[in-house]
Formats: sequence, structure tokens, C-alpha cells
Amino acid sequence: MALDTMGYVQAIEEFIVKMEKIPELIHPDTQKAMEPLCHILGIARVEAVFYETLDLEEQKWGGKVVFYHGDEADLERCLQFPEQTEEGNMMEYLIFQTKGAHDWDDQEKEKIEVFVKMLFTFHGRVRTMQVVEKLTFRDQEFGIYNLAWYKKYISQLIEQGEIGKYAACYFDLRHFSVINQQIGRQRGTMVMGKFIRNLQKKLSNQEIVCRVEGDNFAVLFLKDNLNLVMRYLKGAAVVYDEKEQKRVWLGAYAGYYMIPVSCKSAASILERLRTALNMAKNVRKTEYVFFDEELMQGIRMGKMIEATLPEAIHKQEFQVYYQPKIMLKDYRLVGAEALCRWFKDGKVVAPGEFVPILEQSNLICLLDFYMLEHVCQDIRRWLDEGKKVVTVSVNLSRAHMGDMDLLDHILGIIEKYQIPHKYIEIELTETGTDVDFNHLKTLVSGLREQGIATSVDDFGTGYSSINLIRELPWSVIKIDKSFLPGKYEQDEHKRMMIKHLIAMAQDMDRECIVEGVETVEQIKLLKESNCYLAQGYYFDKPLPVHEFEKKLMEI
Repeated sequence: MALDTMGYVQAIEEFIVKMEKIPELIHPDTQKAMEPLCHILGIARVEAVFYETLDLEEQKWGGKVVFYHGDEADLERCLQFPEQTEEGNMMEYLIFQTKGAHDWDDQEKEKIEVFVKMLFTFHGRVRTMQVVEKLTFRDQEFGIYNLAWYKKYISQLIEQGEIGKYAACYFDLRHFSVINQQIGRQRGTMVMGKFIRNLQKKLSNQEIVCRVEGDNFAVLFLKDNLNLVMRYLKGAAVVYDEKEQKRVWLGAYAGYYMIPVSCKSAASILERLRTALNMAKNVRKTEYVFFDEELMQGIRMGKMIEATLPEAIHKQEFQVYYQPKIMLKDYRLVGAEALCRWFKDGKVVAPGEFVPILEQSNLICLLDFYMLEHVCQDIRRWLDEGKKVVTVSVNLSRAHMGDMDLLDHILGIIEKYQIPHKYIEIELTETGTDVDFNHLKTLVSGLREQGIATSVDDFGTGYSSINLIRELPWSVIKIDKSFLPGKYEQDEHKRMMIKHLIAMAQDMDRECIVEGVETVEQIKLLKESNCYLAQGYYFDKPLPVHEFEKKLMEI
């Protein structure tokens, strides 16, 4: 039977045009692209068997793919075309003739061979595209998509008008550096990979998990799956030792954004996600935050505070207030904590309104040094006036931990006013923030060598409390007020916990103080626990300098 030459040429051209648009090896459009050509050539079925190596080909261990199936195939009449990729993989194309059709002649076989060569070329292009995609759009460590693909996929959904169906999440694994310390970096990486891949398995092909960097990831998911994603990121156990079934618990800080139909860019989504995550992790200290209009107003307020800080410092709008520390044996004033108050336009701005915002931008460092300098000025004046002086603790944000010359900067301010080192205590808050442990240890040790006391504030509220007091040479452990039973609270667990915390600190030769003391019952509990240092509203609220000076005169 003569071959329809004109029809064949047209079918070839149509095949080439359609195959150029097919992005994947296995794609539903492949059948449509092949159909006219297969019909003209009398092909009923096109299969390919893939072998990773020549040895596996000899053993016939491979994976089969069907690219085309039309009329009933004659399984006894099949042409085989082996091909080898540049990587050494083997492919064998199987072309089955239509049942009942005439046998292919040499001309038809030659054209079928050309068809197979073209098909192999297209598949080679797809493999090349997949390699490029892997290098460009995939994280090489975990094999998941990266931030570049996240942006591209969002842009595609915006262009298609589908983005309004989706929500987005940006998350940061909680305390992952501590997990690395506990089980080792290699196992830690394995655990991270499992946690992320398990999340991807819970989602559909339309939804993606991408790695941004380090232990930061982004998710794009259908809004109907919001609860699923939130439950998973709240925390899940991941096995790192199959033999002994050892597990760690992984959870995340997360920022969420319910994407509106009107969204115009991937960049705007990422900006909102980062803002929400930062608010959850560094400001509200909570597991997650949704980006909304209220959050936007807070951001505008934050920018205003950041912009006005230098002028406020220049005008000395920030004032030092001193909260007394009391010895419970005789209720004598033995120290104080320096606390910041901002007086702006005749009003007091609460620390909770500006300190978390300044911590986000590291402007808190500027304010910390301002506070230390003003404390030194006050102590210098008290000494010059012959007043009795007590040790004053000055708070230092963990944001300073990136300053390799921090010790010199602290000493520089203290020496500028020639303050005896025994009158200054540097107080660092125990937070969940991951800092360079060695840098922290160097700072605390360096201050100790200079005779400057150091204290860990809010002890018991962070993640690695035991490590903090075991490894670092603190002078003082300051136990958070949350461990104290309230005025009408009968909580034996709290009573037991605070007694053990106090005993542990003292057994490790650390001075112990409890903050937030407000009742006689709390004082009685502290005395029973052999803790005789306290501060709180029972004794005094934070006092302006002139009122605190009166307290000094009573010593």
C-alpha cells in the first residue's frame, strides 16, 4: 500500500510543532501529538523501556512507559530501536503494528526509524530541561523546589487568575541549632529533610514546599488545606534512628498570608510573609502570625519609631528608671535594675510598644548603649556626691551578639566614667533566639575576668536553660516571675519547680534572684526555698532617678 507522502509530511510537521510544547517526558498531550503520524504509519502502540545501565538492560530490568496507544496492537509484530543517552542510560523504543494491517515495507520502516530518532531527540531535550530545572529551580540538598521556582510558580498562578485560591506560608524551624547540638549536624540535616518531605506528601501536586535558605521554607497551598498545614507546622515527631526508634520533635515559627485575588506580584506576597514570620518569632513570641491590616498598621508604627529614634536619643527623651532589688533577710536595698522609659510629646510610650520593634532592626543596640552610658553617669555622680551606691544591672539585647568587639564597647563606656566594675551588672535575656554560643561564652567570660557581674534574665522561659547555666560562668540567675504562684493560685507544681530552680542555681554557685514578687505568700515561699534576693511591685515599681536616690540615702 502506497504511503500518503503529503499526509506524512504534514503529520511530521504537526508532530514537531506539538512536541516542542511538551515540557515533560510523560504528558497527556504526547498522545495527541503522535496520533496523526501513527495513523499514517500504521502504528498502534509506542512504548519505551528505560534501563539505568547496560547490565540492567541485559537482565531486562527496566521501567516501561506507554507514549501512544491507538487501534488494537499486534503484539507479534514489533520494531525495536535501542538508544543510549550521554549519561550511559539505555532506552529501547517498541513500535507495535496495528492488528490486521499489512506488514511494513522498507520505506515505512525507514520513516518509522526517523520518527523514533525524532522522539528520542525530543526526550533528550526534555531530560536536558529537567537537568536545567533541577539546577535552577531545585534545592540540591533536599531535592525540593527553591525560592526561584516559588516566585515563578506564583507568577504563573497570578497570570492565570488562579492565585486567589491559594494561601502562603513562610516558616523557620524552631531551635534547630539546638537539635543539631543534640543529635549532630548530619542527623539534623536528615531530620530536616524528612520533616519537609513529609509536609510535601500531605499536599497535592498543585501545592509546593520550597527551601528559601538554611532552615527557612515557604509553602504555597490551597486555602482549604490551611488547617492541615498549621497542624503540621505546630509540631511533628521525626525519627532519626530507625533501629532504636529515636525521635526529635520539630515545629516552626510561621507567617501566613491568605492571598487575595487582586494580588499582583510574588514579591508582595514574600514581603508580607517575611513580615508575619518576623512578628511571630521576634515580637509576639508566638508560633504563628497572619498578615492582615492590623499587622500593617503595626508595621507603619514600627517604621515611625525607627525613624524617630536617633532624634529621640539626641533629645534624651529616654530616661532611666531604677527598680530596687531587695535582700529578704532584712529588706535592705542591695541593687537595682535599670529600665527604659520613653517620654514623647508629654506622654509615656510603653516599652512593649518600642523595644520589640527596635530589636527587629538592631536599633536596640543604640538604645542599650545609651542606657549603659546614662547609668554610668548616674553612678559617677552618686560617687562624687558621697552617696552609697549599689550594683545596677543593665539589660543587653541578644542583637549585640553579632558585634565581635562588644566587650570592648561595654568596657569603653564603663571606663569613660571610671566606674568601679563591681557596680555594673550586664543582664542578658534568655530567649529562644539562636545565637553563637561560643561568642556568648566569650562575652560572659570576658566580663567575669574584668570583675563585671553577668546575669541571665527570665531564666526558665527559653529553650536551653540548663545548657545556659551549665556552660556559661554567670554570676546571677534571675528566675522569671511566671514560676511564682499567683495571689490566689494554689499550684504545687509551680512551688516545686521554683524550689528546684533555686536549689539548682545555688548548687552551681550562682547567685539567685526572683523577679515579679508581689505578695507576702510569694516572699514566704522564697524564704522557705533559701532565696533571699527579690524584686517586684511588692517592694517598689521602677522609680525615676530622683526617687531612687532617696532610697540610696536610706541605706
